[in-house]
Amino acid sequence: MLKHFVVALLLLFAGTGLAETRDGQLFFDQNLGDFKAELSAARKEGKTGILLMYEIDDCPFCHRMKETILSQPEVQDYFRQKFTIFSIDINGDNALVDFAGKATTEKKFAAEQRVRATPVFAFYDLEGRQMTRFTGTARDVNEFMQLGRYVVEGAWKSMPFAKYKQQAVK
Repeated sequence: MLKHFVVALLLLFAGTGLAETRDGQLFFDQNLGDFKAELSAARKEGKTGILLMYEIDDCPFCHRMKETILSQPEVQDYFRQKFTIFSIDINGDNALVDFAGKATTEKKFAAEQRVRATPVFAFYDLEGRQMTRFTGTARDVNEFMQLGRYVVEGAWKSMPFAKYKQQAVK
């Protein structure tokens, strides 16, 4: 009887994917607050760019992304290989240095980037110029992985993300 119970529990957890998730915070690099220096480090590491997730503490959509998508090993492994990744609290007063080397705060930086909703995933090239951004939650892991490939492959230069997704289905 106990054996059947244990097997049932294992099947339950395997079916939900809980056995395969990681802490969503592992998606992010440690933010030392100097984006100009981070650009230099990202260049040396051969990254595509820097990914910033703009969020606020009580954003249910941000929490959903962290719990269901950013916690997935394939997402963490791919994005951390291709990007240096930080979280920005759009209401935060933490000091930081922007891509141009100017001292500011998270709140001011987010306002300068015209972030008004959360979550926003903004991708910056190795010069600190925004390549593209995605506002809201991804539908699932597949859509978020497509977003990463869209940026890495440079498709953002020639088409909107919606068109890229349509071509990927064909």
